[in-house]
Amino acid sequence: MSHVVARIGRPHGIKGEVTVQLHTDNPAERFAVGTVLPTRAPKGSGVPLTLTIAGARDHNGIWLLAFEEIPDRTGAEGLRGTRLLTPIGEEELLEPDGGGDAWYEEQLVGLRAERPDGSFVGTVAGLHIGPGQDRLALTLEGGRTAYIPFVSALVPTVDIRGGRIVVDPPPGLLGLDA
Repeated sequence: MSHVVARIGRPHGIKGEVTVQLHTDNPAERFAVGTVLPTRAPKGSGVPLTLTIAGARDHNGIWLLAFEEIPDRTGAEGLRGTRLLTPIGEEELLEPDGGGDAWYEEQLVGLRAERPDGSFVGTVAGLHIGPGQDRLALTLEGGRTAYIPFVSALVPTVDIRGGRIVVDPPPGLLGLDA
């Protein structure tokens, strides 16, 4: 199973560069020139099945990537929302939830979110990577989305095999205490 290493954002400039939301802690190595990354995009989007890194740079804290297959801004615009995956052959080197405190978004999405007493809070809908800290998006009962900082003080338990996380938010954070 391949894991997401980045999600493509908007184009940057006219030469086909794109911004990316990182899902890796080593972008300089992960995005080395010549690396071929599989893609995940909606069917019929026209996005190539793989993209080859032509350039990667940190621009004021935002990573910009260029691909051999994408020569201009128009092509880059069509990549928006595409997920870049671990290179073929590397996925078996990654152990999901290898006992550490790092998880891939696809491991978290769909997990039941509950309070320490076991009461249902919602379902994990996504992981938003931030410059200071990451946030979990939770779909609460009734369909509203709430965000909780993904830190051990507020999310003390992540149980991938058990299909749940435990959240312990302070009063008011998720708007559940009204």
